[in-house]
Amino acid sequence: MSQESSQRPHRIAVIVDEGTNPFEVGVATELFGLPRPELGLPEPLYEVTLCAPAPEIRMNHGFFTLTGVRGLDTVAEADTLVVPGRPDNVVPRGPDVLDAIRLAHARGARVVSFCTGTFALAEAGLLDGRRAATHWRWADSFRRLHPRVLLEPDVLFVDEGDLLTAAGSAAALDLGLYIWRRDHGAEIANHVSRRLVFAAHRDGGQRQFVERPVPQVRDESLAPLLAWAQERLGETLSVADLAARARVSPATLHRRFRAQLGTTPLAWLTGERVALACRLIERGEERLDVVAARSGLGTATNLRARLRQVTGLSPSAYRRRFGSGGGEALVS
Repeated sequence: MSQESSQRPHRIAVIVDEGTNPFEVGVATELFGLPRPELGLPEPLYEVTLCAPAPEIRMNHGFFTLTGVRGLDTVAEADTLVVPGRPDNVVPRGPDVLDAIRLAHARGARVVSFCTGTFALAEAGLLDGRRAATHWRWADSFRRLHPRVLLEPDVLFVDEGDLLTAAGSAAALDLGLYIWRRDHGAEIANHVSRRLVFAAHRDGGQRQFVERPVPQVRDESLAPLLAWAQERLGETLSVADLAARARVSPATLHRRFRAQLGTTPLAWLTGERVALACRLIERGEERLDVVAARSGLGTATNLRARLRQVTGLSPSAYRRRFGSGGGEALVS
């Protein structure tokens, strides 16, 4: 859904329903609705509109009341529809909201849910036989209400192409950055993540519930190690090298990665290398062997396999979609 040839911004409608969580509405507007002069583009890439089923909507527990937004007819103009969650998710949504969601999907819009917004997509009948994510706390009730949905109970988000679902409020940030990356490539997504001061890439398959026990030592943060490794991705770094740098055993390092990042050292390292390879391709590097070597992926064969695994695209297809040098094929 790249917009390189588009004449207008990609239009995003966010449905604000009775009881909607304001944090997730804020995530949508922060990710897609703010001006981004740091990108150096003449026009914004996204245009966000809030819409609601009534002129005045009380949000979560009445902490906020939203007024002055457009009606649900806005959905008919949207390229992407975002449905935030709400705490009373076992209470059915109104038929007007469900009809708006069905309309958006039927006319080909991308439909995205944050946290328990997945319940609304399931109520609308969009998720039967499809994979989806929702907050782990509500997984059992979701299964009881929607047994035909293939719930992935322990992931951050799920991408089903036209339907994308995030597991929780913070996972909405992960999914939003993933959408930036899917639409416009790793380089632009990294600019957005830096402004958010948020991790540029957490794979959707990571665990939702990341254990963070009270540390028994003064500081076990992985941040210095991650920064050190990110400067050396082109070197022959191994998990043993990371452990040696951190002055812990590989087993201890593995536990810390699981606790703090919800992934393994090897998976994190591979993900960072793929992200670097994407940036190199976007910046115009045409030689696959150079991209593979500089990113630490070793060979062109491994680069092709890893890139397709993460992005669903071959290196040449990725360059045609996101690269700055046109549509020329990459060469080995």
